[in-house]
Amino acid sequence: MKTYTYTEKKDTRSGFGAGLTELGRTNPNVVALCADLIGSLKMNQFIEENPERFFQVGIAEANMMGIAAGLTIGGKIPFTGTFANFSTGRVYDQIRQSIAYSGKNVKICASHAGLTLGEDGATHQILEDIGLMKMLPGMTVINTCDYNQTKAATIAIADHEGPVYLRFGRPAVPIFTPEDQKFEIGKAIKLTEGTDVTIVATGHLVWEALEASKVLFEQGISAEVINIHTIKPLDEKTIIDSVTKTGCIVTAEEHNFLGGLGESVSRTLALHKPTPQEFVATNDTFGESGTPAQLMEKYGLNSTSIVKKAQAVIKRK
Repeated sequence: MKTYTYTEKKDTRSGFGAGLTELGRTNPNVVALCADLIGSLKMNQFIEENPERFFQVGIAEANMMGIAAGLTIGGKIPFTGTFANFSTGRVYDQIRQSIAYSGKNVKICASHAGLTLGEDGATHQILEDIGLMKMLPGMTVINTCDYNQTKAATIAIADHEGPVYLRFGRPAVPIFTPEDQKFEIGKAIKLTEGTDVTIVATGHLVWEALEASKVLFEQGISAEVINIHTIKPLDEKTIIDSVTKTGCIVTAEEHNFLGGLGESVSRTLALHKPTPQEFVATNDTFGESGTPAQLMEKYGLNSTSIVKKAQAVIKRK
């Protein structure tokens, strides 16, 4: 069994900041906008190096989306930055009408997603954003798993023509993907080979899936772990090929089970390969205040829950 280790933990939002800084040095059309959260979005270095290409909009997220849409008309590639809740739920109308409807080349970059925003609580956490964004026609939806992948994705989406939602987070998480990786939108990454159960995970749950696979291996269960960094467009072929071999699947995400990765996988399976499936996700609920670790434990978004779901779904084959 292939195993993964790490020597450092780092927040994925810093990966976004590093990627944006590199784009500032290599792509003169990239501009950045922020809604009064420069430090939280790690945009400082980009601003220091490119002050004329940064727009501080203030706490006016709807205006930020409209300005970003307008900037594309002049050939700019705007990257907007604020918390995931304010990047989606607060400005959904503006995104739908001004960006998605006309296919504007705006990159909506959203930090502090999911429960791991932590102590700020339910009003700032969002567990519905993937569903909101994936339902918009033409919107690409990406949810990265570590610092290196977030940096690579940030750089890659600048070359993608059309609106993108890039989701990342605040807590420090293990860095286990290659520093020199090439990020390919819409292409899942198979991390481990397995024959008994498929585990597809996204974002912070990818590392938890790898940890779960180690526990399952000790129990004599061979798990195939797949990193789904792009939820839309979904790499349906990789998923179908895997469940054809394993016969069952667990989906894992830091999101409501309604509208998230799990539902996208369910639709794929229903159309092409009906397969027993279990979900690791929040169960139609808002979050609450607590440390990220406490919340992930309480809401069952960890390796322990993935192991239990894998055991359960294998029995359904």
